[in-house]
Formats: sequence, C-alpha cells, structure tokens
Amino acid sequence: MVSDIFERTLDIFFPRRCPVCDDAVDVPGRLICADCESAFKEIKEPYCLKCGRPLKDDALTECDECTGKKQDFRRGRAVFEYDDELKESIYRFKYGGRREYADHYSACMERSLGGWIRSLNPDALIPIPLHKSRLKKRGYNQAGLLADGLGKKLGIPVRNDVLVRSGKTTVQKRLGAQERQNNLKKALKIGSDVVKLKNIVLIDDIYTTGSTINSAASCLRDAGIENVYFAVLGAANKN
Repeated sequence: MVSDIFERTLDIFFPRRCPVCDDAVDVPGRLICADCESAFKEIKEPYCLKCGRPLKDDALTECDECTGKKQDFRRGRAVFEYDDELKESIYRFKYGGRREYADHYSACMERSLGGWIRSLNPDALIPIPLHKSRLKKRGYNQAGLLADGLGKKLGIPVRNDVLVRSGKTTVQKRLGAQERQNNLKKALKIGSDVVKLKNIVLIDDIYTTGSTINSAASCLRDAGIENVYFAVLGAANKN
C-alpha cells in the first residue's frame, strides 16, 4: 500500500513516459497512455507452433524458418508482432534510457503468456545476457528487466548468473542470418551451476532470425538442461 502511494507520487512529479508515443503518460499511475493501448499488434492464431511467429496461412503449423530445421529450444512464444511501431519503442527502451518501459512490457508478457509459462513449470527464467562492456555503457540489460518484472508477477525465480557473454560481439541487427550465427558462436558461456535446472524459459526482447535464442538454448542443453523454452516481447514476421 505504502509503495503504491509512493509510486503514484513519483508519477505526479516525475511522470513516466509512454512506451508508444514517448510523451508523459496521460494519467498518473498508468503504464501507457489510454489512446496508445492498442498500438502494438498482438500475435493471434495462427502462429508458428515452434517459435511463435505470426503466420499468414492458417493451414500452416510452422513458419518457413522452423520447417525442417533443427532448433535447440523446445518451443517459444511472443506477445506482439515486431512491426515499425514496436521496433521504435524497443529502440528507445534499449538505447534511449527508457528502462521504465519494462513495467508495461512485462505486464503485457504476463497477461498474454503467463498461463503458458506457468504450464511449463519452469525452474527459472533466464534472460539473454549482455557483454559487461555493453552493460556498463547502457546501464541495464533490457532482457534482465523483462525477466525481473515477469518473474515477480509469476512467482518464478530469475537467474541472471546462468548465461554470460564471454566475448564482445557485433550488434546483431547489423548482420545477416549466417553472420549472426557465427557472431554468437562460443560467445555464450555457462556462468554458474545448473544441476538443479531441468526446465527453463529464456527471456529476450525480440526474436528475429532466432540465432541468439538458439545459441543460448544450445549452450544450456550442452550443460545438461533438458527443456529450454523462450518468451519474448516481439517476433518478426518472416512469411
């Protein structure tokens, strides 16, 4: 109760920014402007049963990227389509210091994917890590913020110590699919004991080519984790 009053007071004097329009949120205590609530396009059926991408053809069960391809994760889901609106929002979230957006993002993830995540009975949520130099420059790991918010809402432990970046990589968005795979090769390492982890859910902001998620899943499975799933805020439409 006291924390709620404190947060509302902060919102009055230091209003949070809307993750869509980036203006001050129109009503104190809200996470997004009322007129912006439907700006992001939520992924509905049909979607790929492997990675969660939106599908245009309801006769399909998997997207072109997953059909006939070996993936190291069991299954993944996404909340929104990664269109221009969401892309601009996430850019500000990652590079513009808008860490407050994580509150709305994680709430959307809990509302849309919470039931599915709970059904997996995960031992932990594991965010995709940043290299320490990039973390120092940015001040936070966006995937870590999403995982923390989601873990708190779902009552699931968040393990920030399991995956680490052992080498600095080129920013993924500048690379093609094969370049991304090579870029991540051997960049992810296990940072702590995982013997008690059997089912985990990777958390990240977006799923585009899948290289990052698949590399992380491969690393975790090599360490003995049986079931690796993932949940992201947005997924690119590749169909």
